[in-house]
Amino acid sequence: MNKMCVTRILDGLEASDAIGAEADAMARLGFLEWVFSETELVTATAARDALDCPAARNAASPAAQAFVGFLQHAGHNGALSGAGRRRRRAAAWH
Repeated sequence: MNKMCVTRILDGLEASDAIGAEADAMARLGFLEWVFSETELVTATAARDALDCPAARNAASPAAQAFVGFLQHAGHNGALSGAGRRRRRAAAWH
């Protein structure tokens, strides 16, 4: 799991002053960036591991908090793989 990627994404989201739907949209894009930047299959365990980084534990901005919410939701779901992963992810996050 790439904790540096999670920290980098959260740092960017923390710098945003977006609120409401805009913050949620930014968080969704950050989550998708995280999913597709992972070299391994993204699993619920990977999402829970990502939540263990200090940046996730201390999320303050609405966009960063929404991103953490996506990680928490993913932490309760199973792994998705291959092309099916992309189709199901796209449907699940719209």
